[in-house]
Amino acid sequence: MANFDSSQRDGFSSKFGVIAAAAGSAVGLGNIWRFPYVAGENGGGAFLLMYLAFILLIGIPVMMSEFSIGRRSQKNTFGAFKVLAPKSRWSIVGLMGIIAAFAILAFYSTVAGWTVEYLVNAIGDQFSGKSKEELGADFSSFASHDYKPLIWQMFFMILTAVIVLAGVKKGIEKYTKILMPILLVLIIAVCIRSITLPNASAGLKYLFYPVWSDITFNSVLMALGQAAFSLSIGMGCLITYGSYIKKDNNLFKTSFQVASADTLIAILSGVMIFPAVFSFGFQPDKGPDLVFIVLPNIFQTMPGGYIFSIIFFFLLTVAALTSTISVLEVVVAAFIEELKMSRKKATIVAAASISILGVFATLSFGQMGDFTIFGKTVFDILNYVSANILLTFGALLIVIFTGWRLGKSHFYDEVTNQGSIKQPLFKIIVFIIRYIAPVAIGTVAIASFFVKDLL
Repeated sequence: MANFDSSQRDGFSSKFGVIAAAAGSAVGLGNIWRFPYVAGENGGGAFLLMYLAFILLIGIPVMMSEFSIGRRSQKNTFGAFKVLAPKSRWSIVGLMGIIAAFAILAFYSTVAGWTVEYLVNAIGDQFSGKSKEELGADFSSFASHDYKPLIWQMFFMILTAVIVLAGVKKGIEKYTKILMPILLVLIIAVCIRSITLPNASAGLKYLFYPVWSDITFNSVLMALGQAAFSLSIGMGCLITYGSYIKKDNNLFKTSFQVASADTLIAILSGVMIFPAVFSFGFQPDKGPDLVFIVLPNIFQTMPGGYIFSIIFFFLLTVAALTSTISVLEVVVAAFIEELKMSRKKATIVAAASISILGVFATLSFGQMGDFTIFGKTVFDILNYVSANILLTFGALLIVIFTGWRLGKSHFYDEVTNQGSIKQPLFKIIVFIIRYIAPVAIGTVAIASFFVKDLL
């Protein structure tokens, strides 16, 4: 097997650019509204310890697998398997990644559009004087509106497409290097305000205090699932980004840094949200209820809440944008290399086709709310199929491919940069990828069909 390269290919120009882009892909809305709630509900500090262990033992090695496949092949997620395993069916795994990215962005752009609407509302002080019930009614009215959610969804898709259109170096890297530090600063600012509120300690205890009696087998699965899939594993983003990484980049260090950044943002999100929630006597809800109903109610009653509501919804928009950029690039890269399109044409075609599907996802909360398949709306189907099937089984097949098909020598070349750097943990990493990761991810894949809200 040759060591494939393409000197004319666009790519990241700096190590920080790689970390910012990959961390931006991993950090998304799920980190901010799902992780803190799941942690608190499943043992608090005990869940965090399990999550961190799974990140180190499984998340980082699997991330290295995807980076290695991308950098080794110098291709998009579909082309990578065609190059590394020619005349085989392994390219189906890459195709699964592209389909997953397509489906994810279709429904994710719906929620991303909501963040822009609420940023505008925060700037216009639209939360002032409203009860939780009134804010809930406002959210339902907006989500089911005939055209307003579609306008913001299209706005977000256009914004994402403009960045991707500029390319890897001048678009994705340039803007994620700006957006990720901004995101971190904004989260820290809201954290400081949150922990200075009265009774903030109750929220911190909910998040960090280990309650071992709350740990069940489902809690372990939750921690494993959160660790495996909060890092954008299985959807082709990391393979695509890996193909843009320079040959002198240390993949182990990069994977560790990206995982650390993703975990830091997830934990800070909990510090940002739950002291405020407990300070004002609310129950720690999750998902849209927490972000679009509970928090606006809190902001309009806390001192300085107007400013912090703007900061919060701006950082939420930034988090969504860094994720949508990476997901769209998966599809665009495949269109460029497999269909021989220009970046401009590939970006327009990909963004437009995803937006069309996204319209049906957005209308699931309004005019198409009664249209269901097996009891699920279009939004729910896209979410379920991508998370429970495409991502889980995609990640499983990727680690099997790396451990058993790519070959130890080729994986060694990538993680040691052709032997130029030492990797004392190489044998342990290979053992994890070959034996532990497939069992762990396979367990999550099967359990996701039976355990509610696992993914």
